[in-house]
Order: sequence, then structure tokens, then C-alpha cells
Amino acid sequence: MIDFPYLEDLCIRTDSKIIMLVVDGLGGLPHPDTGKSELETARTPNLDALAGRSVCGLTTPVLPGITPGSGPGHMALFGYDPVKFLVGRGVLEALGIGLELGPNTVAARGNFCTVDGEGKLTDRRAGRIKTVESAPLVELLDTIDIPGVSVEVHPVQDYRFVLVLRGDGLGANIPDTDPQVVGGPPRTAVAAELTSERTARFANAFIDAARGLLGSRDRANMVLLRGFSTEPEWPEFGRSYNLNPAAIAAYPMYRGLARLAGMKIITTGADFDAELKTLADSYSDHDYFFLHYKPADGAGEDGDFDAKVARLEELDARIPAVIDMNSDVLVVAGDHSTPAIMEAHSWHPVPLMINSRLSRGQGSDAFDERVCRLGALGAIPATNLMLLALAHAGKLAKFGA
Repeated sequence: MIDFPYLEDLCIRTDSKIIMLVVDGLGGLPHPDTGKSELETARTPNLDALAGRSVCGLTTPVLPGITPGSGPGHMALFGYDPVKFLVGRGVLEALGIGLELGPNTVAARGNFCTVDGEGKLTDRRAGRIKTVESAPLVELLDTIDIPGVSVEVHPVQDYRFVLVLRGDGLGANIPDTDPQVVGGPPRTAVAAELTSERTARFANAFIDAARGLLGSRDRANMVLLRGFSTEPEWPEFGRSYNLNPAAIAAYPMYRGLARLAGMKIITTGADFDAELKTLADSYSDHDYFFLHYKPADGAGEDGDFDAKVARLEELDARIPAVIDMNSDVLVVAGDHSTPAIMEAHSWHPVPLMINSRLSRGQGSDAFDERVCRLGALGAIPATNLMLLALAHAGKLAKFGA
């Protein structure tokens, strides 16, 4: 949480409402042929008009030059120090699908992937297979039995699953078996410390068994494990800020993040339109909403510049529905940049705008990286965003005499 010992004393409970719309992978880089980023290329009249009535800037999710995962990127936006409050994707995905973990339990996020006849990775996400194809494979993996540990495999979404190991003497300090690049073999699970050797042995046994069960397939014939982790205990978001917060996210991992922070998870559908309906239906029940938009990030990771542009334009078409909620504060932010030309997350600062009756509209004619770089907010640590949101909502008292 924000390193400010007077935080709880300054936060005021009011009737004002905050919507924080997090556009996953929002930032980008210029296309080599046009010199314009995805945001600059996209036709986003609603975001552009909103920027003109808002105060804009850039956020740095972790530290300059540090590329964040989605977990650190989001936790920073919630005001948690992403270096101090670090957790692997395994726990986030598990909590996001409603699992109970507890002590003596390690969770890892699994990807179905594709390897060639030599065991070299050709696709880290198995063509982003849909849940209808992956669910039977998860059921198959859930039959794996490893002496000495309880093994559970649960479906998450599309090509993703969760591996849960329960038993004594399990540590979670194990690097990912996903090498993050294709052309070579998946990594072996190797314990980074003695207390995790037992877990690494079980993980490798699971991988070997999965290879045997899936190996005859043309795609989704192998698995990658990421984010080995145990469930931590963190300060509650709502208590720290004197808020009644809720999270609306179609993707399980982001529900897991919000659950770790102690937010109310509101059940929603599988896309952003469903999220918007859920927001409208539950708007009177909470004073802070974390609203998540995923599609732009996936397009960026796939290296599809035009698709990311299209996903941003689709978001823009739905911005009026968010504005129509008449929240006292509307924040549009991103957890990290995902430039299509890099096909990955990056360290580049992320566009931000805050709209409220207390924001000084700066007359910007666009919402993109270049305009936000010149914005009145400047470049700020993402961990400072919640303080600004609270202040613009009239939820922070004066500090000092």
C-alpha cells in the first residue's frame, strides 16, 4: 500500500463515485511505416473529447526501464508498491476462478502450447485455442496422479489453466518453465532455493505426464507453467482508502488481483459489453469500480498492429456508456504498454487521464502517448494514481494544520 502513514486518517467516506477503467496494454510505439502509435492511429473521438475535458499524463508502473507483468501493473494502479506486493500468476488465476487455496498450497498458471517433433516451441499459446477445445484437455490433465502430493487442474479461459499442488513442504520459488520465446524447448522446473525442490520435482512430474497425454496432438500438445506462488495476505484496499470497492472483469486473473486486494467481485459476462451492463446494474451499490478492458493487450502481444488499433476503436465506441454513468471521477489508465512492434509488454510510460469537475481540462485534442507526455499531470509513478483519484472525488482531507 502507499507508503504514507496518515492515509487512513485522511480518507473520507463520501457519496462520490470513482470509476477506474484499466485498458490492458494501453500504450504502444510508432509503426515504422507511419511513425504513429496504435493510439495515434486509432479513430477515438470519444476518448479524444474526454481528454480535452480532463487532466492527462503518463504513469510508470514499476520503475523506469522495468517491464511489468499484469500483476505488478495493476497493483501499482491500486496504490500497492509492486515491488513489495508481488505475487505469481498462479494464485491470481486460482483466486480469479473462485478457488480457495490456504496454507500448504502452491498454484501455477498453465498455458497449453505447441511444440514440434523436436520438442521446440512453435506457439506459446497453442493458437489461443478457445475454452471449448481446452476444457476437455484440462479434464484429461486432471487425471494425473503424482505420489506424495494432491494434484488439481482447473480450467481458466481459452488456452489457460491452473495447476494446484497441495501438500507438506511445498515452496514456490521456481522460475517459469515458459521461456517467453519460440524456437527452443520449454524450460525444466528448477527450484531457486532448497525449500522449493520438492515442488519443482512434482512440477516436472506433472509436465512429463502432460507430455505423454497430449503428445499425439498437432497443437496444444505440451504445457508451460508460470507464476508459481502461494497466497499472501495484503492490506485491504477498501479499508485503506475508506471505500466500498467492486471489481468488474471478464478475465479471471484480474478478478484474482481484485480479490487479493479485498474488493467485491461482481459476476459478469465474457466481454466488455457484459461488463458495462454489470456496471450499470450494480452502480448504486459501491463507490469505487475497477473496470477492466482486455482485448487491446492480446492484439499487442500477437504483434498485430491493425488489430490493436481496431480493439482501441471498439473501446472508444463504448466510452459514452461509461461517461453516462456520471461518476464523480472517471480514470482511464493502463497497467502497462504492449507495443505491437515488440509483441510483448514494455517499460514505456502509459497514457493516463482523470476526469472530474475538479480537473483542469487542458484542451487536448487527442488521447495518446505524445499528448499525454505534455499533460498537466506529467509523468508520475502509477502508485500515486489512487491519491489523485481520491482527491478529485473529494475523498481526502487536508493534511496537517
